[in-house]
Amino acid sequence: MASVIIPTPLRKFTDNTVQVEIEGETVAEILEGLVSLYPGLKTYLRTADGNLPSFINIFVDQDDIRSLKMEQSVVKNTSVVSIVPAIAGGGF
Repeated sequence: MASVIIPTPLRKFTDNTVQVEIEGETVAEILEGLVSLYPGLKTYLRTADGNLPSFINIFVDQDDIRSLKMEQSVVKNTSVVSIVPAIAGGGF
């Protein structure tokens, strides 16, 4: 099973779980399994039309899925999947 790292802002939906093991062969399957375990995550991991929101970045073993095959990116049993919400604001 792949390890999924839950970012701090989303832990309120996972009972403060930091990392969870999810079965899946693609990022889409991993996200589906994650939402199945924690339904409250759906509003943050899916838009109204079912797509991944643009402010959520996902990495598989440190590779941004945008440079791979997006949600069809392959996930191995030894993979670490990181969900990284974009942070806005700030100035110099």
